[in-house]
Amino acid sequence: MTIFSDIGRYLLMIKGMFSKPENGKMYWKEFMHQCAEIGVGSLGIVAIISVFIGAVSTIQTAYQLVSPLIPPSTIAQIVRDTVILEFAPTLVCIVLAGVAGSRIASELGNMRVSEQIDALEIMGINTKGYLIMPKIAAALLMIPLLVIIAMALGIWGGRLAGSMANILSGSVYDRGLLESFVPYNVIFALIKSYVFAFIISSVPAFFGYFVQGGALEIGRASTKAVVVSCIAILFSDYVLSALLL
Repeated sequence: MTIFSDIGRYLLMIKGMFSKPENGKMYWKEFMHQCAEIGVGSLGIVAIISVFIGAVSTIQTAYQLVSPLIPPSTIAQIVRDTVILEFAPTLVCIVLAGVAGSRIASELGNMRVSEQIDALEIMGINTKGYLIMPKIAAALLMIPLLVIIAMALGIWGGRLAGSMANILSGSVYDRGLLESFVPYNVIFALIKSYVFAFIISSVPAFFGYFVQGGALEIGRASTKAVVVSCIAILFSDYVLSALLL
């Protein structure tokens, strides 16, 4: 029964976000603040992970393709499709669930425990709309952009590793990137990134908003938010792959 009650509260929280803003400028300011926190604040870790994932993909793919009958440009094709379809959207969003998700849960949990949310409600402010909606909107805007950056950096990291390890030249790698390219793969990756962005922002917001207790419970809620977000991302990844591919 606890699971069903949590799902019900989660849906009611999402429904409660949609109302007319009491002060549009404050909502816009909070939205821009969340864009900076989620987007710019996570750019460094996303860039590092993407470059090394692309580099490792090139090296491991070259290690597996030992047959002389397979052209070296095939390595670039495999790295390209692997990075675009799976590594960039899924792995990056799992990392963001830990980086951004834990921050969202801790921030809202601290506001709930210190009774700041109660004070805002007494002032007549829709706290779900003011505190949660800008976070979800910022995630839906910034996380797909981070995924696009991760795609580009992952492919570039693969090219860099291929050249440095003398696996294949840059011109051969570039030619392989253009061979058998399916534009729908990029669209599919962006669809996944939007779904994952909603999970990363809304699930931790739920656990943080409804936390009860003190500092210990905030930590537990943050940990639980990251775990549930990661499980939801992996489950939705499977469902979207089964439906759209």
